[in-house]
Amino acid sequence: MAAIYYRRRIISMLAAILVGITFALQLPVMAEKQENPPEDGIRELLEQSLSVVEIDKEILRIQEKRKELLSTMTEAEAALHEQELRIADKREQAGDVIHAYYTGERDSMFTALLTMKSWTSFFQVLDYIDIIVSHDQSRMNDYIGEYRSMQDDYRKLEGRQTELAEVERRLKEQRERVQALEKNLEGQLNGRSDSERIRLLMKELTSFWETAGLAEVREYFKALSSAMGKLPGWVQDNKDMLEIKGFNYTIRVTEEKLNEFLREQDERFNQFSFTFEENEITAHGKRDGMEISVSGRYSIQDKPKNGIIFHVDELLFNGFALPDTTRQSLEEEFDLGFYPGLVLSFLKAKEVELKDGELIIKLSVSL
Repeated sequence: MAAIYYRRRIISMLAAILVGITFALQLPVMAEKQENPPEDGIRELLEQSLSVVEIDKEILRIQEKRKELLSTMTEAEAALHEQELRIADKREQAGDVIHAYYTGERDSMFTALLTMKSWTSFFQVLDYIDIIVSHDQSRMNDYIGEYRSMQDDYRKLEGRQTELAEVERRLKEQRERVQALEKNLEGQLNGRSDSERIRLLMKELTSFWETAGLAEVREYFKALSSAMGKLPGWVQDNKDMLEIKGFNYTIRVTEEKLNEFLREQDERFNQFSFTFEENEITAHGKRDGMEISVSGRYSIQDKPKNGIIFHVDELLFNGFALPDTTRQSLEEEFDLGFYPGLVLSFLKAKEVELKDGELIIKLSVSL
């Protein structure tokens, strides 16, 4: 494991050096971006090229989801067909039972019961009637059970059809989006004398992102997700952060304490720091030629379980903004939420805000 880790670190450093040399030789003006923003829009072109690559990945993810759904639906339709064949037989049996009672075919049994001349015969006929009625009831219950099961399966299939329609819509939307980006890029590049140089920069940036940048971002998100899972226990051990007034509970976490906690959990956060602004939290770090910045906000979630969920509003890699598809993918893969019920089982988050360098979570008692 250690050999793999150091091999990846070496690859990351070499990729960073390569991109650094490329940028230094071919685009020195970008190093002075803050003082002299380029008027030729090269940075925007590079950012768009990175978006094309990432949206292409989202298209592949959606296509895979579509393939899985279609496979599941095919299996469900085959199972429903088998179920329909089974229920047809049970429907016929149930119909025979209903017909027998409706036409009075079962009345002769009860008439016979009333004509018995001895208690022994009476109870023998009664047992016989009980067997027949129980058998009739079993047939009816079998039919009703199968029918209800089939109805549930049809509803599930309808749900998958709705999900498939949404997947198809997303796929069409992302395809149109990436086509528009590619068309815009080609249009701008075709009108430039330095198009080949920019294409090379696009290729280098994409390669650096895919071989080193994405892995680095994922490692930070993975470490952060792991740390957030330990946050409830940390709050329990630091009672000074928990205010109790009657049935109202408030957790207050300063950015200094959060940074201290994170650095205790993982050494990666020694080069990474969080800052709290008005309703926004930003994490920023730089290592091995890679600079990462994540900005977002918290919101209350009640289902599937109550907690505060982090939403990534902006993700920058070496100053280049990644598209919403990348942010959403990372959100789905890594849980950065905080769940008060893990601090005390009866607590429920009802409000969250970032104010004056503090993360403030207001809680209520869940009965």
